[in-house]
Amino acid sequence: MKLKAGGTLWSGALDINHHMKEGPKNHKVSAILIFGDSTSDPGNNNFIPTPFKGNFPPYGRDYPNRKPTGRFTNGLLASDMIARYIGVKDNVPAYLDPSLTVYDLMTGVSFASAGSGYDPLTPTISNVISLPKQLEYFKEYKSRLVAKIGKEKTMEIVNNALYILSAGTNDFVVNYFTLPIRRHKYSLPSYMDFVMNKQLDFLQGLWNEGARKIGVAGLPPMGCLPIVITLFSKNALFDRSCIDYFSSVARNYNFILQARLNLMQSNHALFGARITYLDTYSSLFDAVAGHKYGFKEVKRGCCGTGLLETTFLCNPKSITCLDASKYAFWDSIHPSEEMYRIFFESTKSVIDNMIN
Repeated sequence: MKLKAGGTLWSGALDINHHMKEGPKNHKVSAILIFGDSTSDPGNNNFIPTPFKGNFPPYGRDYPNRKPTGRFTNGLLASDMIARYIGVKDNVPAYLDPSLTVYDLMTGVSFASAGSGYDPLTPTISNVISLPKQLEYFKEYKSRLVAKIGKEKTMEIVNNALYILSAGTNDFVVNYFTLPIRRHKYSLPSYMDFVMNKQLDFLQGLWNEGARKIGVAGLPPMGCLPIVITLFSKNALFDRSCIDYFSSVARNYNFILQARLNLMQSNHALFGARITYLDTYSSLFDAVAGHKYGFKEVKRGCCGTGLLETTFLCNPKSITCLDASKYAFWDSIHPSEEMYRIFFESTKSVIDNMIN
């Protein structure tokens, strides 16, 4: 990798990865920086005292070297695939990993933490890293880079990075619908407003720190998650169809979120903003309810019974399916690598527009 005299850190994609021919070429993306929950946590929870970990088999079964890294799936996350596509790195490491090199930092990390959410109560349920704390870590990340490569080059990386924010499901599935605390205080519409305002506060914080290209994932069809069907279906063993009540919450939330992101984009467009909604709803709904993409099993996860297991309940003693690529879900809440690949493929054109 070359550091050019004028402070430019890259030419198109980073030199070290110019062999990755898949992605778009005419862009200046310096790094990928990820925030959120288990959909984008590559192992930060390995380094904190929480029961929400995925750094043991059968997690990582189809990851390179069959390594359980802390990713809550059988292989790669969508964020890893995006990093490969834009040509910055093969997979996105956890920020809290003490073995990170300066080059790892320069090309991007994930601050995400499985179990987290926008509501400050959500991360306290499982003792994980809140979104405000992830933003604090991002500030620390910038300071670490400044110490190594100087402020000008650091800000060039920060301003030209691609940011991905993926969270919100835990606020509803783990928190609002499962525990009584927030339901005593908030009606569902007022809770949705509360969560969205926290999300937009976080986005403004990212912007203030120098983020310009930000992809924001919406909520998935929550009523199609195996764990939601198990917990809330009137007959969870025999009726495994999606529960539209929970999915409709996601649709309504996403509708309002898109409008708010469009407003934020227009307010910041003159300053180089590319703030974009990423649709996580359609591909998962099409896979589960529309039987698109040819999955053999869409009603349960590959791990154990697939009805309730996740994190420590999906463990080395669990029986797993033979071929996870035939399953939309790896465990009762998290997509399989194949489902993440389908989501990634569906967002490629949006990512192209953000970075070109």
